[in-house]
Amino acid sequence: MRISDKNIKIFLSDDKKISEAEISKLEQAAKQQKKHLQDVVIKRSVATEDELAKWYSKTNDIPFIQLDPKTINLEVMRLIPERIATRYKAILFGEQDGIKQLAMDDPDDLQAIDFMQKELGSKPAIYLATRSNIVSALDLYRGEMSSELTKVISEDIEAESEQVEVSEEDVAEDSPIAQTVTLLIEYAIKSGASDIHIEPREEYVQIRYRIDGVLQEADKLPKKVQAALASRIKILSNLKIDERRIPQDGRFKISQAGKMFALRVSTLPIADGEKIVMRILDETNKALSMEDLGFWGWSLRVINQAIIEPHGMILVTGPTGSGKSTTLFSVLSLLNDHTVNISTVEDPIEYKIVGANQTQVNSKAGMTFASGLRALLRQDPNIIMVGEIRDGETADMGVQAALTGHLVFSTLHTNNAATCLPRLLDMGIEPFLIASTVRAVVGQRLVRHVCPECRQSYSPDTEVMDQIKEMFGVGTAADFSKIHDLETKALEEGIGKDVANLSTDGKKILTLFRAKEDGCSACGGHGYRGRIGIYEVLENSSEIQHLIMSDTTADVIQQNSVTSGMMTMQMDGFIKALRGMTTIEEILRVTRE
Repeated sequence: MRISDKNIKIFLSDDKKISEAEISKLEQAAKQQKKHLQDVVIKRSVATEDELAKWYSKTNDIPFIQLDPKTINLEVMRLIPERIATRYKAILFGEQDGIKQLAMDDPDDLQAIDFMQKELGSKPAIYLATRSNIVSALDLYRGEMSSELTKVISEDIEAESEQVEVSEEDVAEDSPIAQTVTLLIEYAIKSGASDIHIEPREEYVQIRYRIDGVLQEADKLPKKVQAALASRIKILSNLKIDERRIPQDGRFKISQAGKMFALRVSTLPIADGEKIVMRILDETNKALSMEDLGFWGWSLRVINQAIIEPHGMILVTGPTGSGKSTTLFSVLSLLNDHTVNISTVEDPIEYKIVGANQTQVNSKAGMTFASGLRALLRQDPNIIMVGEIRDGETADMGVQAALTGHLVFSTLHTNNAATCLPRLLDMGIEPFLIASTVRAVVGQRLVRHVCPECRQSYSPDTEVMDQIKEMFGVGTAADFSKIHDLETKALEEGIGKDVANLSTDGKKILTLFRAKEDGCSACGGHGYRGRIGIYEVLENSSEIQHLIMSDTTADVIQQNSVTSGMMTMQMDGFIKALRGMTTIEEILRVTRE
């Protein structure tokens, strides 16, 4: 759907979204970037694709449809071949009173409509749908991954344990192996996987996807395809095909469902061959606000205050895969404008930030975090982001940068926010430097979001309540009153807003939620869909500074922070479980110590 710049201006004026002066600025930006005004408006989140489509629908008297893959009539859909539907971004989704219903991205494309009419032998009823909605619905042309792979891998391949020679034909663009790799990636993206694991076993090659933080087996391939599969992925990633004895790292990009994805590839020699892991990064992802990430209450207040300080250090802690990079990406995007110089040194660069100067670590060439940070300090930065503090040298330089008027962001691998401060001491940083430079420490984890379509509510029995009292340290009347107050505040700030009623009454817990065992079609039968963050934000108050100076343990720092008002990760997760966003089991899975 392409809306003219003139009509976009009418939409913005009629809807009173922004002022005339702001519309002029958008027009100027569109001219400078040589783009349509529509693209700039969507990119800058002035209006969404849905809002523009609905306005266009109303203005041009074309019915708007939000396609739901679950309700599309597959028999009718396949009356138009996939290549035609993909070419014209159009899909048949149903039939009413003998008339086929056709959803299109561009209902003004008369040539496409005429072609479809000839293909069907009758005139269809035309509906308007967004391009992204149609692209996602086009996935229905695909079958299950196993059946698709069976089509491209010959059924008579015999499993062999020994290595086979790989010819150029085996890994050519149109070869079965190339199609296999494409299918594995397509289905991983469609499943919402963050990683693809290709693991050679003694008699087969195991394919597993990490979905919402949990590994799930996707398929098993014949052993004989192992070498060709590895070679094809190495070609895409610009790695050495004949090097199988040492680990290699590479990267390539793929366009899927109208989005651009970067795949970070890592190979590792194991007993049965080469294991390959591909991390999937959606390059079209927009930075989320602090609220969208899941910050609220005390955590939101402290982090918002810390990131507007002119100098100092903000640290994000947690294990691998806990969402630290996503949090930093959102914070830096929030601070990013033409008046500041943002410079980063990362390993690897996972998110591209427009306008920021991002440097990739290269240990072989001598570009380490420490040397990169040293170079950044000569580049007149306002804001510095160091991907990870791994050693005393990097920690010391980060502290010095914070002391000399820079705002420094970095990550540390510690269990919670409080243990971050003794960790810096262990790296040789003087206590008075930590006390005077660190502004806040964020501890975080990712938990699976229980599917809102099929989650089940229940009243906890005595056994469940005993477990909650033991795990979360709640049991007194004061504890339940405090939890009720926190849940009330969480609802006010939009946490779990789709659950209207409170799950507590100030005296007891009335309702909890659990995932449906076999899930539903919306969550792919898992009971969970997507992930959310749970956080604790430690504010480096004057009391905490005194504790750091007196070389106090992490437990004492933690207890003092909780007394001052800090909400622990477990408590944040508990409140989100009460609000129907996740489950008690999930919180315990990621926070149990």
